[in-house]
Amino acid sequence: MKTNRDVVNKKNILCIGAGYVGGPTMAMIAAKCPDYRVTVVDINTQRIAAWNSANLPIYEPGLDELVRTVRGRNLFFSTDIDGGIRDNDIIFVSVNTPTKTFGAGAGMAADLQYWEKTARQILENSISNKVVIEKSTLPVKTALAMERILNSQPNGISFDVLSNPEFLAEGSAIHDLENPDRILIGSRETERGRSARNSIVEIYARWIPRDRIITTNIWSSELSKLVSNAFLAQRISSINAISALCEKTEADVTEVARAVGMDSRIGAKFLNASVGFGGSCFKKDILNLVYLCRFYGLEEVADYWDSVVNINAYQQERFIMNMMTAMFNTLAGKRICIFGFAFKANTGDTRESPAIFIAKRLLEEHAEVVISDPKALDNARIDLSGRAGVLDYREDPYEAAAGCHAIAVMTEWDIYRTLDYERIYREMAKPAFIFDGRNILDHAACFRIGFNVYPIGKPSLTHFES
Repeated sequence: MKTNRDVVNKKNILCIGAGYVGGPTMAMIAAKCPDYRVTVVDINTQRIAAWNSANLPIYEPGLDELVRTVRGRNLFFSTDIDGGIRDNDIIFVSVNTPTKTFGAGAGMAADLQYWEKTARQILENSISNKVVIEKSTLPVKTALAMERILNSQPNGISFDVLSNPEFLAEGSAIHDLENPDRILIGSRETERGRSARNSIVEIYARWIPRDRIITTNIWSSELSKLVSNAFLAQRISSINAISALCEKTEADVTEVARAVGMDSRIGAKFLNASVGFGGSCFKKDILNLVYLCRFYGLEEVADYWDSVVNINAYQQERFIMNMMTAMFNTLAGKRICIFGFAFKANTGDTRESPAIFIAKRLLEEHAEVVISDPKALDNARIDLSGRAGVLDYREDPYEAAAGCHAIAVMTEWDIYRTLDYERIYREMAKPAFIFDGRNILDHAACFRIGFNVYPIGKPSLTHFES
């Protein structure tokens, strides 16, 4: 029987889960560690086929070139999960952990069914010792459950469970992987646990300075991921709450944020007011944190973090109500163009995008909705499938805006900053409105063209007499 020392010297890596985290992360490891063989597996045959094609299943700047460099050399994509588990010694688990939609903790707790099925699959197909790394975002103490499952059979096989959460920002994931703020690896503080941890440290140390590789106990690592996302989301909700006050007092939220952000104790990042945050992590992770706090009886702490999510929902509903008020208290029959459907620029990901909420609310108000986005139209069609009302999808923003009464900017794509708004204005119904949910446009210039402009957290610019 192999010993754990045999395992950590092996150079065969498996990643279970070929999504936004697994695919790019393994591509970077393969590129930086050419002597390692890296395999990514998934039950989704279409996704694996896409990873093996010229049209990757996700859009991320720099990802195509990276994958082309290593695919077929030492990076492989496959649907053979059982074989991958048998043949590899280091296994990253990067499966989906959505918010539960049923039973205890519905709407808040993480749904761990896919993670548990993966743990049992690893157990069933292992014939040698394994180092198993949690890459998915998981509740604190999840590693304990994984350890209990993996060590439930007296078969002489050793499993060491580590936590290595991802801190990628979609749209800059390749840069984040190549030059991360930090790499966090948590383990049991035992001789075997530290040995397994060091085997993963050695992988990242190929290109990341050692002082950026943080090692902790496994529970600190698991919790740090949730807390990081909660702190980032809290900053967004904080500035968005202030944006509502700015609109009432004629202050400018951009000026307020600049003044506040120059305080070295606070810093300027994540202080851009907007229609709200989206993505697969922030809301899910905060609700998970809320659930954990309530589980441990920390009701006041839970209420605090719950308010971060509530402010985000408030900001989106406030955006719709501002649109309705500005457009003479009715949106029925009006054609509204949504510029951007991805939750942020430089990605096609629409998970929890504010544009989904805005589009659905516009349809509820009987508006006609036109959606334009350079990368996310396919996902937009899926997100809004089955919705009653008039929906249109146009990649060309000029075609999308033609004949519309208003434009709502939902994603900070650079293309929207440089469009010919004089041309757009000529083709729109009058009076024409712009609701800038990301504060990326030149509002004064748009106003001079003839638009009635409604930014976030700033005084509106209108041609109407008060």
